[in-house]
Amino acid sequence: MPDFGAYQNEIYLAGLSGRLPRFPMRFDELEAKAHSAMPESLVSYVAGGCGDEHTQEANVAAFDKWGLMPRMFVGAKRRDLSIELFGMKLPSPLFMTPNGVIGLCAQDGHGDLATARAAALTGVPMVASTLSVDPLEAVAAEFKATPGFFQLYTPTDRELAASLVRRAEQAGFKALVVTLDTWVTGWRPRDLKTANFPQLRGHCLANYFTDPRFAQLLGGPPERDLRAAVATWATIFGNPLTWDDLPWLRSLTSLPLIVKGICHPDDARRAIDGGVDGIYCSNHGGRQANGGIPALDMLPAVVKAAGTIPVLFDSGIRSGTHIVKALAMGAAAVGVGRPYAYGLALGGTDGIVHVLCSLLAEADLLMAVDGYPTLADLKPEALQRVER
Repeated sequence: MPDFGAYQNEIYLAGLSGRLPRFPMRFDELEAKAHSAMPESLVSYVAGGCGDEHTQEANVAAFDKWGLMPRMFVGAKRRDLSIELFGMKLPSPLFMTPNGVIGLCAQDGHGDLATARAAALTGVPMVASTLSVDPLEAVAAEFKATPGFFQLYTPTDRELAASLVRRAEQAGFKALVVTLDTWVTGWRPRDLKTANFPQLRGHCLANYFTDPRFAQLLGGPPERDLRAAVATWATIFGNPLTWDDLPWLRSLTSLPLIVKGICHPDDARRAIDGGVDGIYCSNHGGRQANGGIPALDMLPAVVKAAGTIPVLFDSGIRSGTHIVKALAMGAAAVGVGRPYAYGLALGGTDGIVHVLCSLLAEADLLMAVDGYPTLADLKPEALQRVER
């Protein structure tokens, strides 16, 4: 099993030769440095949330309301952070969440490929967004032995949806993640301030522009008339799915089907009754709806409702400590978003690898010090409510 905590030893030993870390070790420093390296319009898209961003901030603050109870005489010399998810053995419970502008975050404009390469190097799966600079086939080719998941923004045209899913299957993706809360964009003042909607400028639409069904809808190759291609995309992007659509979604693929955006236990139960294989508890990091409940606060009820069905989680993850707390609350796997995007902005694949290794090292060392040698030891009773 990997010794994730050894990453700190690498850093200390390098320091003996005068070599300091290339990238920041704290999230706040990482964020500030990445913002200075990105254009304002991209910063607004990656860092911004919905409304006054209260929900986005509450997602992060929710973790501070819980403390991990230390246990001694455990002898947690070796920790096992590996999981089995949908029949796949993974070295850790960490994954990279879908990000519709991750391609633009890289200095060379190919961040989707850089992220996939980081997945290959670390064993941390990437959930590749429908919105990407490079087509899904090129992204999947970089995964090597690490499984990748494909995230679908379901278009209104069912044939196009089927074509995208079919391509993902053929490219070797191992699961399908359907996002439910983004058929229309929420009110995002930061993006509105810069009048920036990257896709309307033709960015991150490679999966559509390389799709035969999209070309059929457009009446020709997208490169012939970019403005018409973007306009066509805009008319078919958002599909306000209902429960009546779930059987159709299930019929699209034999891959594990995960539905993203489930935060109510009743929705979790109904989705499972409809044949989904995984529940993804998330409020989109606070980017889609403001005035809501922190995702972490909704996680326990969703986990209870899901029963034996795995629950993936994201929203507000900024540290290895956050990962451990989410796992203790019942998450089967935990997704990180903005931190890896910032690592990418600063150092491409190397920057992402640093962020992922740092998160896993912190989580591993926390489990060591507090006496939790395996993920099975992280139960809800390991957490106690704390007053701030």
